[in-house]
Amino acid sequence: MAKVDLKKELSYLYQPSAKEVTEVDVPTFRYLMIDGQGDPNSSPEYAEAVEALFSVSYTVKFMLKKGVQALDYAVMPLEGLWWADDMAAFVANDKAQWKWTMMIMQPAFVDAETIAQAMTEVLKKKKLLAISQLRLESFSEGRCAQILHIGPFSDEGPTIQRLHDFIDARASRSGKHHEIYLSDIRRANPANWKTIIRHPML
Repeated sequence: MAKVDLKKELSYLYQPSAKEVTEVDVPTFRYLMIDGQGDPNSSPEYAEAVEALFSVSYTVKFMLKKGVQALDYAVMPLEGLWWADDMAAFVANDKAQWKWTMMIMQPAFVDAETIAQAMTEVLKKKKLLAISQLRLESFSEGRCAQILHIGPFSDEGPTIQRLHDFIDARASRSGKHHEIYLSDIRRANPANWKTIIRHPML
């Protein structure tokens, strides 16, 4: 059984350099998404949202692997869009005011019906209220700049500034701050965490 690995197939989007900012064109993809607000380090709502995303995504994976089509694929990494109604709160690191959309990309062959079946299966096993808030939605960013940050999230500031400087010298920023989490932060040393920092540009 061949295994689809979109992260490798889309290496230009998921394996950026940590040394330099690069410009990329991000096509439309479909994501399993959930919205929320609050400090990701302490919010139960955030923790449950992430658990719901991974639980359903992995359930879909195993349903397709064991199904008639016998499709196997690697579940994509967690991604997050971040903003605040008052962006001064975002810049000031007032995390209680942060808003977020957490999401996991789904392969094109995963349909809405399979997602719905997986949500039902997960609800039977886990009483996660966040399951009912999940949605499958297309998302397009288009022209973006991105760079790989290596280290803890608290040290992202200089990397984000490099990204902003790159965009500001060429165009204007648009859309939302986007992060893609390549490391399992439960196991990896924070010094080695790998996070893609991406931002749309006009």
